[in-house]
This record gives sequence, C-alpha cells and structure tokens, in this order.
Amino acid sequence: MAQHYSDPKRADDAHALPDVETFYVSRREMSERQDATGDDPPITGPGWYYWACFPGCLPDGDPVGPFETEAAALADAREGMDDGEDDA
Repeated sequence: MAQHYSDPKRADDAHALPDVETFYVSRREMSERQDATGDDPPITGPGWYYWACFPGCLPDGDPVGPFETEAAALADAREGMDDGEDDA
C-alpha cells in the first residue's frame, strides 16, 4: 500500500502525515476473498482502490474503487481539495 497526501501541498509540512492509501486488488485476491468469511471491507472487483487512512491506523471508512490506474484512484481521492481555498 502506498501512502499519499490528499492535499499535495501538505507534503512539505514536517507535522503533516499522509492521509490516503492506495492499493491494488488482483483477480486472484478477489477469488480468495470470495472464499473468506468475516467483516472484510467491500471490494467490488479487481483494480486500484483508495481509502482515508493515517499511518499506523485503521482505515477511516470503506475503500473506494475500483479504478483502472493508481493515478486515477489518487486523482479521485484528491478531487475537490482546492475547492474554497484562497491562495492569497
């Protein structure tokens, strides 16, 4: 799993932590998942997913996806991060 900042501007802040994880689920993992029981988060198909998650913590919600690429998943996670912010 790769960790990212939902707002890339925070990457240079020494006190900020990445808050988004991206990960890939393969077809094989999907078939293994179908055989498993328990409270697994909803994974709907193979592809890239993301979820809100700080390092060392459990995810804050269900995964979002699947996406064709990691870049597409990350772009969706970051969508709207600049809305309403004033750069002045």
